[in-house]
Amino acid sequence: MHEFELINNYFLKISKKNSSALQLNDDVFFDKKKGVIISVDTYNIGTHFTDFRYPDLVIKKVLRSSISDLICKGVSPKFYFISGSGNKKTFSKKNLEKISNSLKNEQRKYKIKLCGGDTTFSNKLSFTVTSLGYSKKIIYRNNAKLHDDIYVTGNLGDSFLGLQILKNKITLNHNLKKFFIKEYYKPNLQYKFTSHLSKIANTSIDISDGLIDDLSKLINKQNLSFQLYEKKIPISNNLNKLIKIKKLKKMNLISKGDDYQILFTASANKSRIIKNISRITNVKISNIGKIISGKTKSFIINQKGKQILAKYKGYLHQF
Repeated sequence: MHEFELINNYFLKISKKNSSALQLNDDVFFDKKKGVIISVDTYNIGTHFTDFRYPDLVIKKVLRSSISDLICKGVSPKFYFISGSGNKKTFSKKNLEKISNSLKNEQRKYKIKLCGGDTTFSNKLSFTVTSLGYSKKIIYRNNAKLHDDIYVTGNLGDSFLGLQILKNKITLNHNLKKFFIKEYYKPNLQYKFTSHLSKIANTSIDISDGLIDDLSKLINKQNLSFQLYEKKIPISNNLNKLIKIKKLKKMNLISKGDDYQILFTASANKSRIIKNISRITNVKISNIGKIISGKTKSFIINQKGKQILAKYKGYLHQF
């Protein structure tokens, strides 16, 4: 059973009377009257991170990917709760010290505060993070407009390469290996862009499951489709070099998720404002396509100018 089947079949009905639940079709809870935004995420070893050799890095990835849910809504995270399930080996004094120091640094970097959580014994390591912020306004999903431009921040694909290295599925030189693993564990959240997002975006999401899948989720209840230009999808210089050397397919690399960049749509008349915001915040923002009528299936214009269907799949939450 797919994630959305599970939600729609068993939980959507019991949330109907709660408008703040946003029909369980967004990544946040939003109480508009009180101006409270909350997101909850769970991370399991073997699924969301490969192992626990680097507890300080794992906890950075866990926290950043959680607060990313708020950032992509145009909301600055203020507080977080973290719960962990582990045993004597995973929650050793040495590991707990590393986790604590790492969280302290993340709090300083993103101006957030720890408020509580829970700990339980388990031989299956997992973390659950609840993030909280305040705003009277958020950027909803399913609010794209026909002919909107599609934008993405930062670069895509580096994190997936880092994961492939950690799984020993690709061998690279020391410098490239170090770069991609760092991008996997420490996603570059566009925190400086948060306060500007609501001025320009019609709809938004963070890229966690993959560009194509998350873009489809962004407009899943609208009679709309999208067209993307492969050439315009941003990648790092290191990934570009690797694609040429190893003769890899770009679309396979940028569609697998774990990027935690902001994917949003905006009216065409906002292009100059977006370029200016990109300049003053020093955040890379790329126009990668257009929202089109749902009468046409979503497609990609590849590097050779050929139109292909958008069938690249990212991470699948299967039960």
